[in-house]
Amino acid sequence: MAVVVGLLQVELGIPGNRSLKGKRRVLNSVKERVRSQFNVSIAEVELNDVWDAALLGVSCVANQSQPVHQTLSKVVSTMERCRDVTLVDYAIEIL
Repeated sequence: MAVVVGLLQVELGIPGNRSLKGKRRVLNSVKERVRSQFNVSIAEVELNDVWDAALLGVSCVANQSQPVHQTLSKVVSTMERCRDVTLVDYAIEIL
């Protein structure tokens, strides 16, 4: 049995944000959009106390690497289109 795990690390900027409450509102919206569109797990993994930035971790599991990479690439594209955040950087790793 083959198990392929894909990890995506996404750094986001949240321009104009002035509070952790505002950050939470924006990130909850982004995370819910990604969860509802794709079968992935997503969570804030760093920069928890920074108001205008976030580091999200996204994971995906399948039996082949191609669908995992495609799914994570689509997640990146979705985040690029979000108007409340800016995509600063991302990295995809397939295990």
